[in-house]
Amino acid sequence: MLTHKKLKERALERADVKTEYERLDEEFVLLDQFLKARAAAGFTQAEVADRIGTTQSAIARLESASGKHSPSLATLRKYAQALGCRLELKLINEVRLPEGRTTRLTGRSKKLRTG
Repeated sequence: MLTHKKLKERALERADVKTEYERLDEEFVLLDQFLKARAAAGFTQAEVADRIGTTQSAIARLESASGKHSPSLATLRKYAQALGCRLELKLINEVRLPEGRTTRLTGRSKKLRTG
């Protein structure tokens, strides 16, 4: 019998599946943080909705991975505040350059000095 773990391993051997899986990973990590924060605060979806002035179904959409709904930054901030949290966003540089090179904010690169 094929277990979930084996199926996942087999699927991730395909480059296209692995790329998409990694792309979605950030979204799932964020959703997991939302759910854990709400559970830790001891609130239901309806209680969070009340606190930010929306409906339970809107909170359910925000917490789902359907991909059909992209909440605004303001909504995410309100959600976090309702749970006693602060929303923190980061930009992570993913530019891959040849070894020993770095980028500046201007987009130009320079050779790193070694030794």
